[in-house]
Amino acid sequence: MTAPDPVPHKRRPRYAGKNPRRFEEKYKELDPARYAADVAKVLASGKTPAGTHRPIMVAEILEVLALQPGETAVDCTLGYGGHAQEMLTKLAPGGRLVGLDVDPIEQPKTIARLRAAGFGEECFTPVRSNFAGLPKVLAELGLPGVDAILADLGVSSMQIDDPARGFTFKADGPLDLRLNPTRPPSAADWLAKVSEADLAAVLAENADEPKAALLAHELVARRAATPFTRTRQLADAIRDILRLPKPVRGEETDDTVVRRVFQALRIAVNDEFGVLDLFLRNLPYALKPGGRVAILTFHSGEDRRVKHAFKAGLRDELYSAVSEEVIRAGPEELRANPRSSSAKLRWAVRT
Repeated sequence: MTAPDPVPHKRRPRYAGKNPRRFEEKYKELDPARYAADVAKVLASGKTPAGTHRPIMVAEILEVLALQPGETAVDCTLGYGGHAQEMLTKLAPGGRLVGLDVDPIEQPKTIARLRAAGFGEECFTPVRSNFAGLPKVLAELGLPGVDAILADLGVSSMQIDDPARGFTFKADGPLDLRLNPTRPPSAADWLAKVSEADLAAVLAENADEPKAALLAHELVARRAATPFTRTRQLADAIRDILRLPKPVRGEETDDTVVRRVFQALRIAVNDEFGVLDLFLRNLPYALKPGGRVAILTFHSGEDRRVKHAFKAGLRDELYSAVSEEVIRAGPEELRANPRSSSAKLRWAVRT
C-alpha cells in the first residue's frame, strides 16, 4: 500500500524590509490569542490595538446611568461592545440590554464576542439599526420606554484602523467613509457630484475649516480631470492645494487639515448631524419617567446639538435635570488612551 503524499509545508507570508506594509500583515493585534505579548506592548504604550476599541469614560458613564439589576437599557452605538459588556454586568440579574448598530461588518463580530462572554438572548438583544430609528426599534420590541440610554457618537477604532473602510489616509484605501457600506453614496461618489458651494458649506459647518472656500474650489476643479477614489489621493491633493509638506517615512507630519476634511466628508456622507437631530427630538419619549441618558460626543457640532437639546428639554419640563458642564476623561485615561482626549459626556434625567 502506497503511503499518502505528505502535506507540503506552508511557510508563513513574508514581506520585504524590517516592517510589514500591508494592513493584513502588520497588525498582529487582530489575532490577540496568538500575539498576546504584542497586544500587551501596544496597550502599555498607551495605544489601542488595531481592530479593537477601548470604551471611553466607562466609570463616568456607569455613574451617570446608575443601572440597576432588572432594568432595561439601550446602547445606541454598540461598536466593539465595551460599554455594552459593562452595562450588561450592571443590569444582571434579570435586566436587558438592546444594542443598536448600523455597521453590517462589525456588528456580527461584536454579537459573537458578547455571546461568548455569556450574554445570551434573554439579556442581550442586538438590532441592526441607526439610532435615529430608536422609537421604531422599541415599538417592535414591545417596549414603551427604557430605564437608560447610552449613545457614544465616536467612530470606532475598528473602522478607523481598517484601510478598506476608507476612514484613514494613513494607509491607502478606497474613499468610502460610510458607517454602513451597503448604503450609498460613498465619499467618492458624494465628492464627484457635490457642488462647490455645498462642499464649502460642508467643510465650514462640519469641520470649522478656515480654508473651506479655497479647498472646495480646487477640489471641484481637479475632480474633472481625475475623480477622487482613494484616501491617499485625496490627502495628497489637500496638501498640494494648501502647499503643505507631504509625509516622509519615519517623520511625523501635521495632518490637521487633512483630518478635518476627512471628518467633514464622513459627517456629510453619513448625515450624522441629521441623524443626531432626529434622535435628540425622539429621545425623551424613549425614556421611562426618571430614565437616564448619557451621550458621548467627539465634535463641537455634536456637543452643541446635545447641549441645546438638553437645555430645551429642561425648559419644556421633559427633563428634570441635565448636566451643566461637560464631563471629560481623567488624566489616567488620557495617558492610557489618547483617543479619549476629544470626548465630552453630557447627561439628562427624564421628568
